[in-house]
Amino acid sequence: MRRLINDFIRLKKLPQSLTAVMLLSVGSIVEAQIFPQINPRGDNVPDLAYDEGGEFNFVRVQFDTYYGQGFGFGTWSIDFPDADMNFLRGVSRLTNIRVMSEPIVLRIDDEGIFDYPFLYMLEVGQAGGLVLDPAETENLREYLLRGGFLLIDDFWGQRQWNNFFAAFSQVFPNREIIELEPDHEIFHVYYDIDGPQMIPALYRSDDFGEQGIDHASNHAILDDEGRVMVLINWNSDMGDGWEHTYHPAYPTRFANSAYRLGINYLMYSMTH
Repeated sequence: MRRLINDFIRLKKLPQSLTAVMLLSVGSIVEAQIFPQINPRGDNVPDLAYDEGGEFNFVRVQFDTYYGQGFGFGTWSIDFPDADMNFLRGVSRLTNIRVMSEPIVLRIDDEGIFDYPFLYMLEVGQAGGLVLDPAETENLREYLLRGGFLLIDDFWGQRQWNNFFAAFSQVFPNREIIELEPDHEIFHVYYDIDGPQMIPALYRSDDFGEQGIDHASNHAILDDEGRVMVLINWNSDMGDGWEHTYHPAYPTRFANSAYRLGINYLMYSMTH
């Protein structure tokens, strides 16, 4: 099945015929933790068996910023690899999608991105904002127009938005970034979600995320047929919701929201 998906994404847009028969399962998340909470050392985290025939692997995008790599391995690596691994666990547990157990990191100019229908970026407004060279810009544009999907997560406030927009507007200078309303299909393709959700980082207030912001919004860049190519999750941190699934100090409702949203975005990317 993964080979089938890869062939489609290399040649044309992912077809509607990759339907829920292949992807969906019965069940829902209730207001209990998706996985049992454990101590922060990670004892008893469930193993995730590698499935070489899996349809989905988590691909995180590595990028440069205006001020270089920033801190650690760079802003692109925040929450890595725990968030990526836990999201794969969630997809495996909550859907019938067969996942691979080792998330990967690729740069945008790597031809390998065409093997995967779903890419993830975060913190695109930190350290002066991301920097895209001409090869990255061209490759990303081609990937998205062929049917790929990019999820951008975890950046906050107007200054970080401005940093992001200054670079990313080069990819599609003639396409508008629109705001998605709560009735958009992407919020209802698997779970029924009441639009964007503000998911705070660990130890942030339940009422406010970063920079005193108390609401989130989702924005998108669409192709000529109205398909979401780029989903921009502004003022919300799904990555922390995945990373801290097992942390006793992280509120259950935010972890649950992070999985619901992430799985909806994934389902949309694999069926459109």
